[in-house]
Amino acid sequence: MEDTEFQMFQDRQRSNWVRLRTLVVIRWIAIAGQTIAMLVAIYGYRLDIEEGLAAVTIGASVLANLFTTFLNPENKRLSERQATLMMVFDVFQLGALLYLTGGLNNPFALLILAPVTISATVLHLRSTAIVGALAIVVISLLGLTSLPIRGPTDLPLILPPIFEFGYWLALVIGVVFLSVYARQVTNEMHAMGDALLATQLALAREQKLTDLGGVVAAAAHELGTPLATIKLVSSELMEELADNPDLYDDARLIRSQADRCRDILRSMGRAGKDDLHLKRAPLETVVQEAAEPHQDRGKPVLFEIGPEPDCDDLQPVVYRRPEVIHGLRNLVQNAVDFARDEVHVSVRWSPTTVTIRISDDGPGFPAHLIGRIGDPFVTNRRASEDRQRRPGYEGMGLGLFIAKTLLERSGARLSFASDGGGRKERSYGGAIVQVVWPIDRLRPRKGDGETAALGENRPITA
Repeated sequence: MEDTEFQMFQDRQRSNWVRLRTLVVIRWIAIAGQTIAMLVAIYGYRLDIEEGLAAVTIGASVLANLFTTFLNPENKRLSERQATLMMVFDVFQLGALLYLTGGLNNPFALLILAPVTISATVLHLRSTAIVGALAIVVISLLGLTSLPIRGPTDLPLILPPIFEFGYWLALVIGVVFLSVYARQVTNEMHAMGDALLATQLALAREQKLTDLGGVVAAAAHELGTPLATIKLVSSELMEELADNPDLYDDARLIRSQADRCRDILRSMGRAGKDDLHLKRAPLETVVQEAAEPHQDRGKPVLFEIGPEPDCDDLQPVVYRRPEVIHGLRNLVQNAVDFARDEVHVSVRWSPTTVTIRISDDGPGFPAHLIGRIGDPFVTNRRASEDRQRRPGYEGMGLGLFIAKTLLERSGARLSFASDGGGRKERSYGGAIVQVVWPIDRLRPRKGDGETAALGENRPITA
């Protein structure tokens, strides 16, 4: 099951994603900006600031970059602790420089938001909270004390108290808001990336299973003749060796083992040979194949198959596409997991559409999640209740996301509804999922081997 298999993707660490070189380059840009701002303030606007101490503060950042670059390889990935220490250093370095250049009266105090935003995108919540709290402390200290900037007339350049307070409040709100906003967006991007990777893995696995079924079936077909020959020869030997018990038993053993090989290959090759019958099948067959793994789990899956009212078309023959089979299988699995007694699958077709409706008699989708069903990692938090329904299964919302993604990829439109009363009608129940395709997206195109009965028999080569 995809949710259980993919648990490792949700739990994996992301703190080693940032290259040291990336943060070093960003810091060099900040150093260049600080240096230019200092030179313009001193020689352009003739402002009186603590030049020596400011130069030392900028120089500390330069030395930190140089040591970091020389002591580590260029492609080094930072650990959580290392990245956090770099962000903390940047906050303190910028705070010290702002203290020497007017504190909150310096408009460049806004740049203290940069380390916090970077932390929110690449670090865990605890580290982000540490960097954010330090930034707020530094901002508050700058609001209380700093060295003033003096103009050419030796008058300090300061903001009115109410403006200074407003700037402090804006920076504090900015730290909190930007960190939360950046972290939320980043988490959603990571979740979507993980879920899409799970979808690709699920589709690749289904494709491999389909291909493996064809290979095994082809092997059974090709090995049928030599096994039949072995059985025939062994039977003749048994007749000729009837008066020699030892050799007779050996010949009988050869025939029994040939029969065993035949039975094993027959059981493994249920899907048939790799021909057009493997690639295409009636709509009913494809739907039942998708539901087959969940028909023996103690809750019957009932099928209702037929055309739409006022439609006289015969049941369409459709492609056995792995994404369709796997997507429907996930929907049936979800219905069986939460059904009380039974699951209904309604299969309808018209001249223009194919509609599959899967419903169960369970409690239905939670009302607060109806609008988010199909998003990755969306779950109902009632974990203990879910474990009773789904023993050994930890749901993360990936199953429905994978089903929705794969089916939409095949051209389907999905809709989710809930009949929370759990009524046991013919085609409706607690949770209802309806999948609708334009029939042309499933039906083989004209000229695509519709008149051919079988593909070419190709021998298996090493």
